[in-house]
Amino acid sequence: MQPSISASTLDADTAADSLAAALAYQEHILASVSRTFALTIPQLPKDLYIAVANAYLLCRIADTIEDDAAWNTRQKIQYQQQFIEVIAGQRDARSFALQISPLVAPQTLAAERELIANTDKVIRVTRSLAPVQQKALFKCVQVMGRGMNHYQQTASADGLEQQRDLDFYCYYVAGVVGEMLTDLFCYHDPVIEQQREQLMQLAPSFGQALQMTNILKDVWDDRERGVCWWPKATFQEHGINLAQIENQHNSNGYQQALNVLIGITHGHIQNALRYTLMLPHRQRGIRKFCLWALGLAILTLKNIHQSPHFRSGQEVKVSRKRVKQVIVLSKVCGRSNRLLKWLFRKAGQHLPCVDISDFELPVPNYHNSDTVDDNVTAACANVKMQSMHA
Repeated sequence: MQPSISASTLDADTAADSLAAALAYQEHILASVSRTFALTIPQLPKDLYIAVANAYLLCRIADTIEDDAAWNTRQKIQYQQQFIEVIAGQRDARSFALQISPLVAPQTLAAERELIANTDKVIRVTRSLAPVQQKALFKCVQVMGRGMNHYQQTASADGLEQQRDLDFYCYYVAGVVGEMLTDLFCYHDPVIEQQREQLMQLAPSFGQALQMTNILKDVWDDRERGVCWWPKATFQEHGINLAQIENQHNSNGYQQALNVLIGITHGHIQNALRYTLMLPHRQRGIRKFCLWALGLAILTLKNIHQSPHFRSGQEVKVSRKRVKQVIVLSKVCGRSNRLLKWLFRKAGQHLPCVDISDFELPVPNYHNSDTVDDNVTAACANVKMQSMHA
């Protein structure tokens, strides 16, 4: 006589199969949407790998919505809000995917189109995370979405007004990610938790280091989409009109203004290095995750500095050979703060550098407003209830 199988056992098996399939999909799509993060995220301990990979995919969905060429500003704001509701458990993920995936612009990358269409699988992994992790991810995407909504209404090929506007933009699309990663690291390791306050002070700068590197590298691709994230005031000081840089990018003034941005970016990389060196030596995976990203950033910055008149991001992209060098050096020197400081000093010795060791957002704590925190708390209570039944 065969033993009976209860309905609860079948439900548990179905849920486990569903999660296993979602995790397998997450691993597959991560490699498709990002060469860099598909390399760095798997270096993390397993529980962090799952959470950070999921966070990256959530942010990538939000970013794909922001960049889609087929949607106007009103539609992008609407879809961003709906996506935030999906993460909060207030909207069905599958219905959301079925609604917007057919509307994605044809020129959107195939992997990004696939990611949007499989939002429900990404959310299935989100629901499997610890409540603390879910809260960190939700808060990150909510703040990011709010910032993207603002800049969708003001973005143009003429650039941002001044550096403080660039700082805000970088916070919304990357600095908040640095804070989210810090929350996840602290949850993973009590020793890191003891340094939360100091790490959180550097976390936005860590994000800005990577984001400004990409903004410098991708300026011509961004302009093709009708946007520019460089600060007008910086270039005006050197006699350059950002609206006309296609005709002025060979001038000395352009190179001087570009060097200002390179110096600020380099300063943020130094802050990011300080952040990384605060992490315990025994957390080799977390340190590699940070070091690989920073190594690629400073080498990209070096390429830009050596070829300031480049007209394509491909011209200043780090070669595969240099990527391998970063990996090898981080493995050899990753446990020695002294050697790592020497390596980064050597890599950046000819780069301009602005000391921003006391970097703060122009309006401190704006992103931690009571409104945002209340929304996060309410949403995560809802998510927790859903997680109990996932």
